Amino acid sequence: MAHPAVTAILLIGVIGLGACTRPDRFGSGTGDYSAGGVGAGMATGTASDPASPAYFQASVGDRVLFLVDQSSLTPEARSTLDGQAAWLSTNPAYNATIEGHADEQGTREYNLALGARRANAVQEYLISRGVAGARLDTVSYGKERPIEICSEEACYAKNRRAVTVLQAGLGS
Repeated sequence: MAHPAVTAILLIGVIGLGACTRPDRFGSGTGDYSAGGVGAGMATGTASDPASPAYFQASVGDRVLFLVDQSSLTPEARSTLDGQAAWLSTNPAYNATIEGHADEQGTREYNLALGARRANAVQEYLISRGVAGARLDTVSYGKERPIEICSEEACYAKNRRAVTVLQAGLGS
């Protein structure tokens, strides 16, 4: 069993790493993020605007999950990615970076490679669905950016993921 001081230091470090993510990467929600017009009753840049990153994240889904030590796409992942491909096809002003992640099990090097395989699997699937490869980048964070911190399968399952992060104004 780890010494309590070591556990506390590790916990503070992990929380600190989590703070390094950019929660504002989609903007504040008040700007005009739409690539096209906005229908009646829809606030531009909000989850009710089908052309906004907020809508993409909330309604289409910005992440897919993977099984243990796997980079193959599940049927649920393919369904989410079909929605992502459709959204990206109708919103050409956006490019995306696909972030590959892994749970805390295994070495740093193994998880970086696994995260890269997961991100590449998503990229290849989106390309197969008509999204131009030039609009998609990949990056692997391995186990360095967990969204859940605990040593239980429920947490591990949420950390085994690929996240599609949009960037505006870079479309083809």
